[in-house]
This record gives sequence, C-alpha cells and structure tokens, in this order.
Amino acid sequence: MMGLPLGIVVEGLVSVLLLLTIGYAIVLNERLKRLHADRDTLKQAVAELVLATDKADRAVSELRQTATEAELALGARLQEADRFAVELANHVTSGQAVMARIARILEVSRERDAPPSPQTPANRAQEALKRLRTHQMEKGEAA
Repeated sequence: MMGLPLGIVVEGLVSVLLLLTIGYAIVLNERLKRLHADRDTLKQAVAELVLATDKADRAVSELRQTATEAELALGARLQEADRFAVELANHVTSGQAVMARIARILEVSRERDAPPSPQTPANRAQEALKRLRTHQMEKGEAA
C-alpha cells in the first residue's frame, strides 16, 4: 500500500463506509415498511376489538334487562303460586269438614237402621222421644 496515495485510500474507505451505510439504510427502510404495515394491521385489530367490546357491552345490558324481567315475572308467579297454595289448603280443610259431616251422618244413619236391641220400656220411650226430636229438627231445617 505504499505506492498508493493516502487520499485514494481514505476515499476508498469512505466509499466502503458509504456503501455499508446505504445497505443498512435499505435494510432499515424494509423494516420500517413492515412496521408501518404491522401498525395498520394493529390499528385494524384495535378497531375490531373496540367494536367487539361495544357489542359485548350491549349484550350484557340486554342480559341484565332480560334477567330483571325474568325476576319480576318469576316473583309474580311465585306470589300467584302462594295464593293458590293458600286457596288449596282452604279447600282441603273444607273438604275434610264435609267428610267429617258425612261420616257423622252415616254413623247416625247406621244407628237408625240397626235392629232394635232388647230394651226396657223406659229406654224405648226415651228412644222414641229422641227420634221425634230429631225428626222435628229435620223438618225445621227443611223449612
């Protein structure tokens, strides 16, 4: 290298450094293009995410409204069921009272239809008076 002037060596080194800088600039330019493309894709993804979030918010509010309506409807049905339960209990109680009356009527009817037992004349007289009173009370109730 002794025969080359120093200016040419320096210019050669500057040329090599300039070529390396240009190459590196090209590589950086490609990376920046990819970054911009990724940025646009990212913007689009963010926009889609915002849209999906809005839809989810609306769906949640609709679900809350539906749950509130269902709760109100269920409450009304439960109140109605409670009323029916009370009414049914009253009917059952009335039915039991009617059955008890029917049982007493049957009991009295069987006693009347039973063959007379050997009784003393005093007992027969009391029995006849009893039947007469019962008969009069039945007539009075019928009237």
